Amino acid sequence: MDRKNRNLTKKVAMAGVLTALAVVGSMLSFPVAGSKCAPVQHMVNILAAVLMGPAWSAGIAFCASLLRNLLGLGSLMAFPGSMVGALVCGLVFAGTKNLKLTCVGEAFGTGVLGGLAAWPVAKFLMGAEPAGLFVYIIPFLISTVAGSILAYILITVLEKGGVVNELSFR
Repeated sequence: MDRKNRNLTKKVAMAGVLTALAVVGSMLSFPVAGSKCAPVQHMVNILAAVLMGPAWSAGIAFCASLLRNLLGLGSLMAFPGSMVGALVCGLVFAGTKNLKLTCVGEAFGTGVLGGLAAWPVAKFLMGAEPAGLFVYIIPFLISTVAGSILAYILITVLEKGGVVNELSFR
């Protein structure tokens, strides 16, 4: 197997591990204003952004959201809630290589942009009657800030041990 295929195989394996972590981690969730807050998903978004980049991070968020819905562990709001944040934090990290800004990108992407994107999903796909356009911002922010703090601590520890450089595909 040549180097390019070996690298792709490692990326797919890492994506599978991160997706599994997000799905299993979603069992540690709590309800807030009609949404399930799953901070582990946001931690995985940032970890994937740092290790693999924006496209992989968004893809992992999509796969985790799909599996969570198929397994009855999440709602359709998992898609905008996780995928937007994963893409934004991936783009922020790709552009800055700054972990703090990446965590802020995750919080803004999921909390604000994902929270806004969840309204039409709830209204038109889930048949809910959300109280207003901004109703999901606070619950999404609670979840993503908790996950961002977890990610910051985990990645900081992993960086000090040299693990991030070993696992990184950037």
